Amino acid sequence: MPEQTGRSKLAATLGATAAAAALAIVGVWEGKSNDPYRDIVGVWTVCYGETRVDMRRYTNAECEDMLAGAVGEFGEAVLARNPNLRDKPYALAAATSLSYNIGQSAYARSTVARRFSAGNIRGGCDAFLMWNKAGGREVRGLTRRRQAERALCLKDAA
Repeated sequence: MPEQTGRSKLAATLGATAAAAALAIVGVWEGKSNDPYRDIVGVWTVCYGETRVDMRRYTNAECEDMLAGAVGEFGEAVLARNPNLRDKPYALAAATSLSYNIGQSAYARSTVARRFSAGNIRGGCDAFLMWNKAGGREVRGLTRRRQAERALCLKDAA
């Protein structure tokens, strides 16, 4: 049996709609740099905001595979915390993007996750807007990202 690619594993984990939406929103907001750089709080980062790999130059294909694998990993953690998002692909994609950006532990403790667990999807979507700071100060790019994630999330809040 052929080995699954990062994208096919991602789709199997999150479902096709959530996987495509999560890859799109994370990719757009993280941006891509094949070479390592320091982010706005000084953390070494490469490709699509990845901080957990060797800091070296990566090819486009390596960055894309890394993104698909990481989004799948963060999506699994979101589903472990909020299994009720399995049938809410847009909320799941938005939550995966948030988790990818703030970390799995912070997501698990967040108001977003608590509200989702309580079945309050709209309230969880609204809570994305709380996560717009880096280094203790509001960052315009994070505010815009959270607004975009909230808008995606709200597609499942009806």
